Amino acid sequence: MNDPDIVIRTENLTKRFGRRAAVDRLNLEVLRGDVFGFLGPNGAGKSTTIRMILSLIRPSAGYVELFGHDIRSDRSVYARVGGLVEKPDFYSYLSARKNLEIVQALYGVEDKRRIGEVLEIVGLADRASDRVKSFSHGMKQRLGIAQALLTSPELIILDEPTSGLDPQGMKEVRDLIRTLNRDQGKTIFLSSHLLYEIEMVATRMCILHRGEMVAQGEVNALLNKERLTVRIHAEPRGTAIGILRTLPGVGEVRDADDHISCTIPEERLAAVNAALVREGIAVSSFAPRRSLEDFFLSITERPDAGNTKA
Repeated sequence: MNDPDIVIRTENLTKRFGRRAAVDRLNLEVLRGDVFGFLGPNGAGKSTTIRMILSLIRPSAGYVELFGHDIRSDRSVYARVGGLVEKPDFYSYLSARKNLEIVQALYGVEDKRRIGEVLEIVGLADRASDRVKSFSHGMKQRLGIAQALLTSPELIILDEPTSGLDPQGMKEVRDLIRTLNRDQGKTIFLSSHLLYEIEMVATRMCILHRGEMVAQGEVNALLNKERLTVRIHAEPRGTAIGILRTLPGVGEVRDADDHISCTIPEERLAAVNAALVREGIAVSSFAPRRSLEDFFLSITERPDAGNTKA
């Protein structure tokens, strides 16, 4: 029996270009209600994966299921999917509304009220009659998302939706993603190479590295927020390192270029800092940090980066 809570599932999904595996035996699970972050550096295989999910290219091996339907034999399920892949294209000399009317006609959707609804959702209702050529890049991205919403999809796939945007435009798109997920009940599949973007909006994520999955699971679990990486500037450094290695709960103590790095349970932070001071160590900086960047670098920089699940 198909699990109704699994929206996207891939089974050993692989795409080869000659001898190079752009995507290698990828097993994804995106759950209903997720903002699923699909993270990886440029060239990791993210766009290739999305094109296979949307049937824009054919896998070399493996397959994709959407809402429990194998897309090799059932394409009707795409009626429940909306997508924005790369930069959206519009007729720049036409208005936002007219562009959406053309797309709606191609989709065979006759409900003209839906255009007003999606423009309202993406914050462009007051610009509906303006020509698209007057829109900023961020507004065009939001119009592209409006286009993806025309058929009232349950799943929205966004490939690098904040690419090229200024900070304000990026914030507007992030806020829109939260709104679509929280208020509209959409499952969002968000591809990005921006670590902080995924950390800010995603509930679950996968990290792709050289075409292979190296981690998948809940963001909070993968980041292991109860145990923090701490950067310490202290003198004398050698003495501080010796003390840290004797303290309960402190692990992975190492002498970095200009600081000491170690891991400490969140509830032990104050006690460890106090212990250093009590031993006469001059602590000039004690900075706990457990970010997606730390996690991403910790697994992708390992020579034997393997699969991690949480």
